[in-house]
Amino acid sequence: MGCGHKDDKASLASSQIVSFSHQPHQPPSTPAPKEVWKKGGRMFSILLAVHLALLACTLVSSGAFEKIAVHDYDVFFLLTVMMLMVIIWIIFYLVGTSRCPDAILCKDSHAGPVWLRGGLILFAIFSLVMDVFKIGYYSSFYSCLSAIKIIYPIVQAIFVVVQTYFLWISAKDCVHVHLNVTRCGLMLTLTTNLAVWMSAVTDESVHKAHSKLKKNVTDEIFRWLLKAGMRSSSAEECNCNSQICQIFKNGYFWLYPFNIEYSLFASAMVYVMWKNVGRFIDHHSHHIHHLKFRLFRRTFFVGIVLGLIILVSGLGVLILYEVQVNSSAESSKKSQALSMYYIFNIVCLGLMSLVCIGGSVIYRFDKRDMDRHKNPTRTLDVALLMGAALGQYAISYYSIVAIVASTPRDAISALNLTYALLMIAQHTFQNIFIIEGLHRQPPKEDHKHDSHQKDLYGLTFVNINAVSLRVPDSGSTLASSTASGTEAIHPSDLVRSLTAPKKMNWRRKFLREISMFLLLSNIILWIMPAFGARPQFDNDTELNFYGDSMWPAIVDICLPFGIFYRMHAVASLLEVYIMS
Repeated sequence: MGCGHKDDKASLASSQIVSFSHQPHQPPSTPAPKEVWKKGGRMFSILLAVHLALLACTLVSSGAFEKIAVHDYDVFFLLTVMMLMVIIWIIFYLVGTSRCPDAILCKDSHAGPVWLRGGLILFAIFSLVMDVFKIGYYSSFYSCLSAIKIIYPIVQAIFVVVQTYFLWISAKDCVHVHLNVTRCGLMLTLTTNLAVWMSAVTDESVHKAHSKLKKNVTDEIFRWLLKAGMRSSSAEECNCNSQICQIFKNGYFWLYPFNIEYSLFASAMVYVMWKNVGRFIDHHSHHIHHLKFRLFRRTFFVGIVLGLIILVSGLGVLILYEVQVNSSAESSKKSQALSMYYIFNIVCLGLMSLVCIGGSVIYRFDKRDMDRHKNPTRTLDVALLMGAALGQYAISYYSIVAIVASTPRDAISALNLTYALLMIAQHTFQNIFIIEGLHRQPPKEDHKHDSHQKDLYGLTFVNINAVSLRVPDSGSTLASSTASGTEAIHPSDLVRSLTAPKKMNWRRKFLREISMFLLLSNIILWIMPAFGARPQFDNDTELNFYGDSMWPAIVDICLPFGIFYRMHAVASLLEVYIMS
């Protein structure tokens, strides 16, 4: 596996870079090295991804209904083959780049930040636990199941381990060998993650629909409905009567949200790698900022305390909601649970909206330069924030239309309307705050200013007025006697140096408090819908207005994007916190 397949233009460009590195004072008229023309390879890899995605989407959607002669094990067979192909390609990539010294000429410092890779590992661990539960569940009655049902979680576990290792060590790579093969391999990896995500979302939605239906009908009617047209997993036809089997079954469905987020996180990181294939980075304009994550320094703890209060309160509301709505058939308890859920979310969303507006106002006082350099990671972050928010926007607007057009209106409808309006406002203000924060330059550590300030404090222990009395009014400068070679000090500079830190730090502190509060609040707003608190299915206003078939379909399509938005907002807010 040699590296002789490198493009001639790439070799020429790399040689030009080497030659330029020996000539730091090149004239302005010298043209910069050009990247290899990459549109053809990108187009081919995009077409490959589109066809694979359409094939996977067709199988997954067709397998959602019993009347269509596509079974769940057909979907699992396709996903297993795709994951095996990705595993083989990742091994090829790791071996090929390790043997070729010129494979990776530069790295993108913005790609694959440590908090994103840390989140990927966290979701990977829960995905592995889910695969163990799946293997245990399907092994309980392997005699009446297809072998692919057991093979699939085993291959998925291997896929998660290999891909997580690959993204941890290679997320920043700008590859310059096997360009077209690398682009196609990355697009195959991206499409496989999206296909696994679609399958997981479909399985989770069908499972929740079955669980809701089981509460209202007997077992005989439920089995008849499955045969009449609803999708039934092949495992439904087998008996799962043992307690350990029920634990495995409930366990892996509870872990589905982590596997869904893992697939989306991996897809985002793979896309950035795909954009960086064949890319040359100008280190003169590509600033590398070594920022330290200091959680408990330079903060007032207000944002952390308020965020923890919101987080703990939300967990209590989630538990009560699950108990009263899913475990009780009384309408009064259901109304109380919905009211409690809406009131908590209204308070949380209202505070988050006000905090985001306050952060945007503070940005106006923080005169920091904007970062306008090419950054595929930031471009993807902004696109994902704007695109994923469309899912919650759609649900909110559908709810607003249903509530306004429906009669009569009760207290639950009023709370639901307020909740929908605040959801739109909070997404909008939060996107503005995050996107502006991502485009700002990090604070510059002015070491010259710090040493300059130390010299000032070393001059004398008297107050500023005493120092200023010794300086002539003609504007002459005061030379520092403590160290030779230091630059002259003007009295106005002395005053500014002694008072500037107090004026500068409050903006950064407030931005950190806001970022931490929003981060913790987004975590609980991700946990609640991801683990069962979905009032869209329990509120009868939308169901009666749109029907029992249209409204669940709208929620099933849009809600996963809203859940992903929250988790992606957490990662983006963590970056804004560190950059503040």
